Amino acid sequence: MSNEQTIFVVDDDPDILDQVSLILQSDGYRVITAGGQNEAEEMLMMHRPDLAIVDLMMEERDSGFTLCHEIKKLYPGTPVILLTSVKAATGISFAATTAEQQSWVKADRIMDKPARPEQLKAEVRRLLASAAVASAATTG
Repeated sequence: MSNEQTIFVVDDDPDILDQVSLILQSDGYRVITAGGQNEAEEMLMMHRPDLAIVDLMMEERDSGFTLCHEIKKLYPGTPVILLTSVKAATGISFAATTAEQQSWVKADRIMDKPARPEQLKAEVRRLLASAAVASAATTG
């Protein structure tokens, strides 16, 4: 697969950044990365991603939530996947299942770490396709 879509990956764990980048690059995406919320906010001023994958807990426990809000404010049609290790750390599943929760979280999909490569690729493809359809509907 070859395309020019850019995926923005934000995580304070360099191993996760490398793993997710390699998975997405193997599918033909251009990947840009940031090691935390502060760096990500600076990069968002220079790059408009087609999709973002954001860690939940970075500099602050709610860094991922804050960054999701920032991405949606700057680029409303950009899909966001929120990655979290909350389930692995606590045993409690974290999900935004109600409309109210989804409106607050601002992520289009919440995934547990570690994300399986095929599952991550499938979600990226699905969200990018949905965003393309929504964009065509508003411009067409």
